[in-house]
Amino acid sequence: MPSVKIGSKVIFICFLVTLTLHTRASAFDRKTSATLSHYIIAAMHEQLGDIDTAIREYRKALRTDNKSSVIHINLASLYIKKNDIPKAAEELKITIGLDPEAVEPHAILALLYFSQDKKELASREYEIALQNASRLEPKNVDIYKTLGLIYLQQKKFKEAQGTYQLILDLSPDDAEARFYLANIYEELKDRPRAVIELKKSLEINPDYEEALNYLGYIYVEEGANLAEAERMIKKALARQPENGAFVDSLGWLYFKQGKIQEAVKELERAVSLMEDPVIYDHMGDAYLKSGNLGGARTNWEKSLQLDPNQDKIKEKINKLTSDPATD
Repeated sequence: MPSVKIGSKVIFICFLVTLTLHTRASAFDRKTSATLSHYIIAAMHEQLGDIDTAIREYRKALRTDNKSSVIHINLASLYIKKNDIPKAAEELKITIGLDPEAVEPHAILALLYFSQDKKELASREYEIALQNASRLEPKNVDIYKTLGLIYLQQKKFKEAQGTYQLILDLSPDDAEARFYLANIYEELKDRPRAVIELKKSLEINPDYEEALNYLGYIYVEEGANLAEAERMIKKALARQPENGAFVDSLGWLYFKQGKIQEAVKELERAVSLMEDPVIYDHMGDAYLKSGNLGGARTNWEKSLQLDPNQDKIKEKINKLTSDPATD
């Protein structure tokens, strides 16, 4: 099966981006000596760990400069230390209102949403943070890569396509960007272009495991170039022997070749390495071919538990129920 890594990598890279761009929020509005005085006192108490006094002093600073995004984001940071998430979020939203093109408040707000398991809100804030970051550093490929992953996570495939195409405009020999562009074309039901991008990715980096496995899996699905598919999948597995997606690809290849016992062995190892509806579906098909009807039903049911919107698997289960001798 194809393997696309989205999730913790997005969060980690995005956080690094915000740290790198932290200096954007360093400008402080010193229009009054009172504001500056309270700001300095607040910063001093913050360094000493006296959070409550620091908050009071920042609040006093806001009386003479209530449009300072720096003060509001500093308050948000202190409220986070106090685990007062609602007040932290409120300060971050004020900061965003004062400086909509800032990066840091959107990224921190995303982290807060993520900690509350509000994944859609977190994803949206990361997206805005990265869009703003890309305007600040229009040639920073890493920012666009992270933004592309966010779009993929949100299933915004057209936006993702445009982002990865922009990366390739900046860096035509980026194997990773071509790999993800191939994923996008596959999602858009344009397999020929997906294959083209995977081949280009492997021309740039012949040892790219994910691209080797993905192209091999596509060949298996199409029932074409199976010898080449086996070479590529086994090469990927040699580099990542415990990758459940790669093991599944090999098991599915054996299934397509009619090597049912070998297929069962590899697919059983795949399901032991990762839970995925596609792997359980493959396992069900292999068990059915081997005559293990109970195992087939069990694995198809597990696949449905992970992804209930699979009409083809429902049909398989219904057919097995109505005709248990089905092979």
